[in-house]
Amino acid sequence: SRFLIVWGFGVGSLRLKSPMSGLKPTLKRGALIAAANWQVTLIQSVADSLFKLLLAVPLLGGVLLVGLVLGAEPTGLMSLEWRVLVTTIVAALLSHPVVLTMFLLSLAVVIVGGSVLVFLVKGGTVGTLVDGDTHAGGIEQPPLHFAAVAGAGRFTTEGFIQSCSRLFPRFARLGFGLMAVYLLSGATYLSIAIAGRTTGESWGLTALFTALFVCWITLVNLAYLLLQIVIAADDCGVATAIRRVAAFVRAETKSIAAVFGVVLALVVCATGASILATAALGLIGFIPLLGLAVLPLQLAAWLLPGSGFQY
Repeated sequence: SRFLIVWGFGVGSLRLKSPMSGLKPTLKRGALIAAANWQVTLIQSVADSLFKLLLAVPLLGGVLLVGLVLGAEPTGLMSLEWRVLVTTIVAALLSHPVVLTMFLLSLAVVIVGGSVLVFLVKGGTVGTLVDGDTHAGGIEQPPLHFAAVAGAGRFTTEGFIQSCSRLFPRFARLGFGLMAVYLLSGATYLSIAIAGRTTGESWGLTALFTALFVCWITLVNLAYLLLQIVIAADDCGVATAIRRVAAFVRAETKSIAAVFGVVLALVVCATGASILATAALGLIGFIPLLGLAVLPLQLAAWLLPGSGFQY
C-alpha cells in the first residue's frame, strides 16, 4: 500500500512508495507538488495573517480596558516594556472580575471564529494537495520537466471551494479536538509551573517542564497534520483516521522522523534568518533619510517569511 504525508501548515504531499524509499525523493516530491499548487500557499498565508490580526483586536481592547480601570493613557501603557505591560494588564484584570470576564469572552469569540475560518481554508488546501499528488505521477524521478510539474498543479477556484465544503465538518471536529488538547495541556503546564514556584523549586525544573511541554505540543501538531491528510486522502471520518494514522506511524516511524527532522531544521533556520532581517531593518529604520526607504523592505520581511513557513 502507499502512504501519504502532508507536513507543515499547507505543505506538499509526500508519497512513501515502500519502507526503503529514500528521503530525498520524498522531500523532492512534496516540494514540487507544493510549488505546482502555489496558490494554496498564498491562501494559507493570508488566512494565518488574518487570524493574527483578529487576535490583536481583543488584546488592544484589553489595553484600553486596563487604561480605563487604572486611569492611565493607553499610549503610556503601550510604551512599557512587554513584561511590565503583561504584568500590569494581568494584575488589573484580576482585580476587576467583570472586566476580566468580558475580556476573556471577547478573546474566546475571536479565537473560535478565527479557528473556524482556518479549518475551512485548510480543507481546501489539503484537498488540493491530495488531488495534486494523485495526478503528479513520478514527478520526483529525473529528468525534471516543467510540463510534469505543471501537471501536478490542480488548483482551481471551484475545486478549492468544493474541498472546503466537503472537508470542513470533519476538519472542524478535528480542530476543536485539537483546541481541547491545547487547553488541557496549557492548564496542566501552568498548574505544574505555578505549583513548582510556590514550593520553591528551582528554575531548572520549570525549564525542563517547559521543554517537555513544547515537545508535547509539537507531537500533537504532527498527529493533527497526519490526521488531516488521512481524512482528505481516504475520505474517512476522524475516528477511522486515528486508527489509520496510528498504524501508519508504527509502520513508518523512521521515515516520519526523518521528514520531521529535515522540516524542523528548515523552520529553525528560516526563523533565525527572519529575526535577524527584522532586527537589521529595525535599526536602519531609525536613520531619518532611510526610514521611508526601508518600509518596502520591512513589508517584504513580514510577508515573505509567512508565505515561506506555509510552503
